[in-house]
Amino acid sequence: MNNIDIEQPDDLRAYLLKLGKLEPNDTPTMQVLTGGVSNRTVLVSLASGQTWVLKQALEKLRVKVDWFSSPERIHREAAGMRYLHRVAPRHSTKLVFEDKTAHILAMEAVPTPHDNWKTMLLQGDVHLDHVEQFAEILATLHREAYLALQNSDAQAQSLQKEFADRAYFENLRLEPYYLYTAERVPEARPFLHELVDHTRQRLFTLVHGDYSPKNVLVHDHTLILLDHEVIHIGDPAFDLGFSMTHLLSKAHHVKAKRQAFVEASQLYWQHYLHVLGDVGFVNNLERYAVRHTLACLLARVAGRSPLEYLSPTEQAAQWNAVIDLM
Repeated sequence: MNNIDIEQPDDLRAYLLKLGKLEPNDTPTMQVLTGGVSNRTVLVSLASGQTWVLKQALEKLRVKVDWFSSPERIHREAAGMRYLHRVAPRHSTKLVFEDKTAHILAMEAVPTPHDNWKTMLLQGDVHLDHVEQFAEILATLHREAYLALQNSDAQAQSLQKEFADRAYFENLRLEPYYLYTAERVPEARPFLHELVDHTRQRLFTLVHGDYSPKNVLVHDHTLILLDHEVIHIGDPAFDLGFSMTHLLSKAHHVKAKRQAFVEASQLYWQHYLHVLGDVGFVNNLERYAVRHTLACLLARVAGRSPLEYLSPTEQAAQWNAVIDLM
């Protein structure tokens, strides 16, 4: 069933029956989840009370410009999910199964009620406890993977085998965010090309690659991180810049809460450093985190995946401010 479309209920039920995940008389409830651009995503609720989220990677992403990536990246996400569940189980979901032929995975659904953190932030709902958790999750991932990679044991070899390939990061981040933007914004081209060169050389630890409030659900005051398909061994400063961009762009957009977002951004950086501790890559980390923040701020108004909530006026203001800072 390689051509299955999991957003079609009859196809999905037949697929789960074939895998032995359903009994013939099971009639699960299925709900297509929207908002992502790179996957089909469906919530499946079973009569047993179990709830799963199934994800199927798309070859052509759902954006206005052409943007392609191999569906096999779903298996990188499965590997990332397994690792995150080991080092930060409170803040991650558990993998249920992985289909390497149809490029589909299933994970345990985050219990309800829950809220999307991006939605909360856009409503001006800024809680510093959430910001601290956001910093702690990232610092834990960066620290634990860095320490593991310093050894020559089986765990380090496993991490290298699963996450050393950076093709998904190249075609889902560096090309659509930095290199595409460099072509559109000539005055930023030298800055972005130099940053890409440095990023390709700074291979220190596991980098999530999509560390964004849209990929975080809040359940019982706890942040749960989702969407790990770009995870790779690389430069942790990218995660910091990518995530900081979302806090700063919302400070720009939600004007009544601008000061709250500025304070959240400062707390995010400070708490990240506190949890990270004295690891080897901390030297020059701030320098590159600032550069990635500027690059991502520009990419989110000039790249292949612009922030949908910014008005044309806000986009132009962010564009011009970043160029001045570069």
